[in-house]
Amino acid sequence: MLDTRTASPALATPAAVGRRLGNELLEPLHLVAYMSDEPNEALQALGYEGYWPGYFAARSAPLGRVPAEVVDALFYNFAPGEVAACIPACWDVATPEAALEAHRQGCVAALRRVLGDLADTPAVARAADLAIRAAMDAPMEGRILYAALRSLPVPDEPLTRLWHAATLLREHRGNGHVVALVSEGIDGQEAHVLQALDWGMAPADYGRLDPLTPAQLDAVVDGLRKRGLVDAEGKFTPAGRETRNRIEALTDALAAPAYDCLQPHEIDQLTADLEPLVERIATAGY
Repeated sequence: MLDTRTASPALATPAAVGRRLGNELLEPLHLVAYMSDEPNEALQALGYEGYWPGYFAARSAPLGRVPAEVVDALFYNFAPGEVAACIPACWDVATPEAALEAHRQGCVAALRRVLGDLADTPAVARAADLAIRAAMDAPMEGRILYAALRSLPVPDEPLTRLWHAATLLREHRGNGHVVALVSEGIDGQEAHVLQALDWGMAPADYGRLDPLTPAQLDAVVDGLRKRGLVDAEGKFTPAGRETRNRIEALTDALAAPAYDCLQPHEIDQLTADLEPLVERIATAGY
């Protein structure tokens, strides 16, 4: 078990460590991929047209040529038909191996552009070494997408290794988040509604709910209302807020064991090395 006795007071529990490192400091390094041109351009160079075919090809590539139903179950929160519109047709364009490599190169190129002079510092190399230890030490049981990623070779180049570690830990946390959602009986579209409400947004304004028709979205919100999670004004009830909090708490708890292999001084070092990178990413508008 992680010894936090000498760690920063802000990271006094394993769950706090998991949230700070995984959700706040490592995930932004991974998410640059979804907000940059370079990964999309690399996938489009293979022949993928538009955003989503390349997305589904690249993210599911570690699994191999599995059916759309498997990807839909693992990714969890896509609207009916979204996955099947791209899988298996995406494998007529390029192999999983080609999609994976193109995406990786594009993501690292985007991260290098955003980080600028920070990309080749000793801090990146230190962070990569510590993060990959956590990424390769996390429990695999029940985490299928994470396990598939962990079967891939670990890159040597420091920035690429750091991105790979961030991706592993992001999907590890995401697999645990699906477990938390399932435990509360919240399906993928309901999860989007709860996220929108947590951010103070109307569900109709939340982009990931765009594939739903107004009638479909109304049905999702009405289902949450009938269960006492959303009120007549479309906001959280106390029970809804408690449900959301339980989901997040369990997600944090399930993510925490990944960092048990790091000593308190290593957690502090990793935090210190990642903070300037995340600040640069935020300054760049990501």
